[in-house]
Amino acid sequence: MRTGHYHHGDLRAALLERAEQTLREQGADALSLRELARSLDVSHAAPSRHFKDRRALLDALALAGVQRLTAAARSGLARSGDGFRERAFAVARAYVDFAADHGALLELAFARKHDPAVTDGLELAWQPLKDDLRALIALGQAQGLIRAGDADRIGAILFTAVHGVAAQTASGRLSGPALDEVFDDLLTHLLRGLAPGADDEPLAEPAAPTC
Repeated sequence: MRTGHYHHGDLRAALLERAEQTLREQGADALSLRELARSLDVSHAAPSRHFKDRRALLDALALAGVQRLTAAARSGLARSGDGFRERAFAVARAYVDFAADHGALLELAFARKHDPAVTDGLELAWQPLKDDLRALIALGQAQGLIRAGDADRIGAILFTAVHGVAAQTASGRLSGPALDEVFDDLLTHLLRGLAPGADDEPLAEPAAPTC
């Protein structure tokens, strides 16, 4: 019988690390608590002390992904200045770069978020990112660079566009200079389109959540 090499307190971290590796290399369908236990040389029952089933493991991976994405976005904001345009480019680029490095994890985070049985913890994990996006749009409005209207709806436009580039980056269809060009063009034209205009009508409240 396997006795394992992990003392109490670090098996959970080891399981998540190995699970993310499997996710990245083989996809979510290859994830199995039994296989993770085998690869870590612990008993088949050992993972159940930390994850009651495969769904719990996927939720934990997704939660870690959202938390790391939020940290990356906030790190980008922290390195930027106080101007809206600079901050918008910084947070959007942080999002795209995260997708390039952790595409499978980002895809899983979205898949679990939209699962009918999504946990409260995973839903709440997205809130800081939504709050940061709302604050960014409010800053743009205060600086006269974004049209008046509901910040959540305007944020949804920005988020959806950037997520499209992130998805292409995660799949490998965009990289290198081509990615830089598409990213810069997208943000430039998008922010120009969201700028105030004499004939603009304020955007109303959104019909759906931003992300």
